Amino acid sequence: MDNIEIQEKLNRIESLLLGTKQVLTLEEACDYTGISRSYLYKLTSAGIVPHSKPNGKLIFFDINRLNEWLLQNNRKSKAEIKGEALDYVLKKR
Repeated sequence: MDNIEIQEKLNRIESLLLGTKQVLTLEEACDYTGISRSYLYKLTSAGIVPHSKPNGKLIFFDINRLNEWLLQNNRKSKAEIKGEALDYVLKKR
């Protein structure tokens, strides 16, 4: 990776961190999620990740829908499970 590529990537990451963008390109979504370009493209072609192709060619991602997809299938921590178990036991007495 040369200096120009690194600078372009840093600029994309900086614009994402400012939080002003609602719609991300494929490259920006890769930077945002940490998913490689080839794998994210594979997920879009399989219809797994929510995306839009308004002109039939370029792929765009709504950042809110992308966040929802990233946070789906949530796992509870051991502390949360213990707390729920304790609540259950106390309520069933």
